[in-house]
Amino acid sequence: MPTEVIAEKENRRIQRVALPLPTRVEVKVDQSVSWTEITRLGDVSAYGAGFQLKRPVKRGRLLLLTTPMPRQLRCFDFSEPQYKIWGLVRRCLPVRSVAGEKTYVIGIAFIGRTPPASYIQDPARLYDITHREMEGFWHVAEADVSPKQENLPKEARRQTRFFIPETVTLEAMDEGGNVVATETTVTENLSLGGAAVFTSMQVKPGSFVRVSSDRYSIKIISVVRGRRLGPDGLPRLHLEFIDHFFPLEGIE
Repeated sequence: MPTEVIAEKENRRIQRVALPLPTRVEVKVDQSVSWTEITRLGDVSAYGAGFQLKRPVKRGRLLLLTTPMPRQLRCFDFSEPQYKIWGLVRRCLPVRSVAGEKTYVIGIAFIGRTPPASYIQDPARLYDITHREMEGFWHVAEADVSPKQENLPKEARRQTRFFIPETVTLEAMDEGGNVVATETTVTENLSLGGAAVFTSMQVKPGSFVRVSSDRYSIKIISVVRGRRLGPDGLPRLHLEFIDHFFPLEGIE
C-alpha cells in the first residue's frame, strides 16, 4: 500500500469524532481499592478519548474503559460487543454544569489491551507517554513523580516529608462531589504530593477529601490512600494530592 494512502488512513483514525457512547470507567486506587463510574464519551479516536467524570483522576494514572466502540475505531477485539481498552490520563480539568454541579473533563491516551507489568504490582504508579508508532498505541514509561524543581527550595526537591502540625480543613465528599463532613485539624506530616492528617472522620480508602489551607489560600482534591491508628491511639488519614502540589515554600 502506498505511503500516502497509509498516512491518510492513519490521519482518519487519529481525528477525534463526537460519539456519546455509554462507557464504564474503572480506576484502581491501590491493590485493594477501586471505583467505577458510568459516563458517556465526549469525543474519541482510535488512540484516545475525552469524557467527564464526577470524580477527579490524577494525571499519569491508568484506567480501564469498557465501551461499545465502532469496529472502525478498534485495534483489536473487532467482533466483541464491548471494547476494553487501557488509557493514560493526560488531563483532568474541573468544570461546572449548567446546574452548578462540579465535574471533571478527562482526556486519555489509549495504551492497548493490557497495562504494563509494573501496574499489576502497584496500581497507584504514575506513567507518562514516551512515543507512538505509526498505526500503533501510545507507549508509556513510569513517570518521574518529582515536579519541575528549578524554583523549589532544596528540601522540596528531595520530596521531603515534613513532620509538622500544619492547620488544614478537611471536607469529605460524596459520589456527586457534595461536602458531607467538615473538620479542621492538623497534619502529622506533609510533602508536595500528600499528607498524613489527624482526623475523627469515618472515611474509607478511595474516598475523596478536599484539603484547604487558609495560610496558603489553596484547596487541593485528595484521595484517601489509607486510615490507621497511631501508637497514641489517634486515627490518621493518608492522603494523596490529585490536582495540586502543596506549596511547601516557607515551611521549615
